[in-house]
Amino acid sequence: MAKKLNKQDALDYHALGRPGKIEVIPTKNSKTQWDLSLAYSPGVAEPCKEIARDVENVYKYTAKGNLVAVISNGTAVLGLGNIGPEASKPVMEGKGVLFKIFADIDVFDIEVNATNIDEFVNVVKALEPTFGGINLEDIKSPECFAIEERLRKELKIPIMHDDQHGTAIISAAALLNALDIVKKKIEKVKIVVNGAGAAAMACVRLYVSLGAKPENFIMFDKDGVLNTQRTDLDDVKKIFATTSKVTKLEEALKGADVFVGLSVGNVVTPEMIRSMGKYPIVFAMANPDPEIAYEVAKSARPDIIMATGRTDYPNQVNNVLGFPYIFRGALDVRATQINEAMKLAAVHALADLAKTPVPDIVNMAYNERNLVFGPTYIIPKPLDPRLLATVAPAVAKAAMESGVAQSPITDWQAYQENLNHRLGLDNHLFRVIGSKARKDPRKVVFAEADNIKILKAAQIVNDEGIAYPILLGNESKIRGLMAEHGIEIDDVVIIDPKSDEMQAKRHHFGELFFEKRKRKGLNLYEAKKIMRERNYFGCMLVETGEADALISGLTRKYPDTIRPALQVIGMSPGARRVAGMYIITTKRGPLFLADTTVNFNPTAEELADITLMVAEEVRQFNITPRVAMVSYSNFGSSQTPEAQLVSKAREIVKQKDPTLTCDGEVQAAIAFNQEILKDNYPFSELIGEEVNTLIFPNLSAGNVAYNLLKEVAGFDSIGPILLGMKKPVHILQLGSTVREIVNMVLIAVLDAQTKCCREPEAQDKRNKRK
Repeated sequence: MAKKLNKQDALDYHALGRPGKIEVIPTKNSKTQWDLSLAYSPGVAEPCKEIARDVENVYKYTAKGNLVAVISNGTAVLGLGNIGPEASKPVMEGKGVLFKIFADIDVFDIEVNATNIDEFVNVVKALEPTFGGINLEDIKSPECFAIEERLRKELKIPIMHDDQHGTAIISAAALLNALDIVKKKIEKVKIVVNGAGAAAMACVRLYVSLGAKPENFIMFDKDGVLNTQRTDLDDVKKIFATTSKVTKLEEALKGADVFVGLSVGNVVTPEMIRSMGKYPIVFAMANPDPEIAYEVAKSARPDIIMATGRTDYPNQVNNVLGFPYIFRGALDVRATQINEAMKLAAVHALADLAKTPVPDIVNMAYNERNLVFGPTYIIPKPLDPRLLATVAPAVAKAAMESGVAQSPITDWQAYQENLNHRLGLDNHLFRVIGSKARKDPRKVVFAEADNIKILKAAQIVNDEGIAYPILLGNESKIRGLMAEHGIEIDDVVIIDPKSDEMQAKRHHFGELFFEKRKRKGLNLYEAKKIMRERNYFGCMLVETGEADALISGLTRKYPDTIRPALQVIGMSPGARRVAGMYIITTKRGPLFLADTTVNFNPTAEELADITLMVAEEVRQFNITPRVAMVSYSNFGSSQTPEAQLVSKAREIVKQKDPTLTCDGEVQAAIAFNQEILKDNYPFSELIGEEVNTLIFPNLSAGNVAYNLLKEVAGFDSIGPILLGMKKPVHILQLGSTVREIVNMVLIAVLDAQTKCCREPEAQDKRNKRK
């Protein structure tokens, strides 16, 4: 599904607040004069003298060992061409963000005003003292080959041109596994390649390193087939020049085993695919449109194994599977280069990982019950959390074995634990939630659609394929706001509950509501009249199955929004109360906080119910809950009723679910300090792994803690997530941002996927949007 982005939203994303996407943050204290005297003058002289004595100490006393330069001259920016160094800077900043969130590597992006090879090389060479590695990016061919080759020879830090080697490494892993499935040998297969740019040439050279024979390739560039009669081929292309008399792609594909496309969309026809050999392997990697559409190729040859560069089809060849982890491994052993052995190690690590059982969190992210190695799963998914601790060690070991590592690793178990700890630095859970929502979008009612924030969020979730918005409110006002702010939502559904057109539906909904409330003080006239209110009408859309979830509360008090939900939809079977939970992303990983919005002063029994309900919700994210029930005392150190209430609640929890890791009462700071727990409370269940769920003794404590974490610490959040409802209703905080609204929709869609059945027309609509 192609995504449509609002131009102004894209510009605002990069411009508003602090311009750009990256910043430099000090890693040491710098608050006092003492701190500053250590950071700069006179204390800084000491590490300077140590580095002057032994230059290798630069890795001990500075950030060089975790710092990569993303360097470009902007001559071949993906999809944009030669746009120059300044215009390439947003892309390079984006690459830096990927380095950080996937492998915790710091990046300075450097845009160089140099197109001459010698000049470019000299600039990069002069930067060697600053960086632990160099990622070359978006440099046009053939200059990119010469630049990388010279820098590899002339510098003693790892260099990689990701545009060349990233696609090569990922597709090589896919090729090995595809050939394994169809029982073909790489040295015997006939491979046709359409495209002969930097990425394509890197691919075929790496395939040869894996055993493919140059004489078994037929390659095409913009001027036709690479054959021995051509006089315009460089030395690299000459290696793959064919002696065959084939001149056209359709001729080359007859009987071929493998097709690799790194060219343009829709140049391969179904007839060409049908002419290929038994069990054809097709890697159509042109973006955004593959050389042949996935559905067309599958229809032409059901026995095909296919990969694309697209996120919405199986077997996505995505460079993010490679470069963060390759550089991580290279930096961690202080490799002097990224050599062929290290690239091959990454290939085999990726190929082997695809053959191992897939974690539940990956299945959840891609809305799969059980991903298993086979034709539709030949390479790992980009959101697989095992990638860092799998690929980086393989690359590091290859660097050591090939003699380019200057700081060998001796304790591999400790190294892998360190890598896994780094995963907490990203928003992995948020990306998993987003991916899962997109796999099965649902119809979401926005009760306050006459608000610009709501409309912007509705456009985002629609364009992202997260949800199908249903907007409630005055249609002319809503459309006026959309026109004023340039908001476009395809096939948008707008419903005004007060309009004459909705009179029959209001009366129908009123009658249904009357049946629910007729012995609870409501008469039929009032039931029909109340359906003019958007929250009641919206809840009834969800209750009757005309929608899957409701979002409201941006401009209304929490009780005014939750009341209609409880009256119309009600609680889940077996639930005795509802509760509010927030998810906070921290460097430790996600934190789940409850109750933060509903229950003012719960009893021990109620607090136990809340804890069990939250634990079940945490499990829905494929995370094992580790619960701290927090208070101002530790394990009986205070005999006040408030502390004893938390202690009693924990006892009830353990009686009802002995398998749940849950302890308290405990101070929040102690719950996160493993050393203090081991020394003072060695009996605690919280020793071993870090806490990820906090249960607060009352609403005041929970809400204060959440707001401090969000506003003062600046953590991202999703919530409040309403637990215990029969169907998905989620209530925004007053004044929520557009981003927070979108996050809430993600949760609502996941909630609907669990609680609501898929409606055929919704699936049909989703298929049409692809």
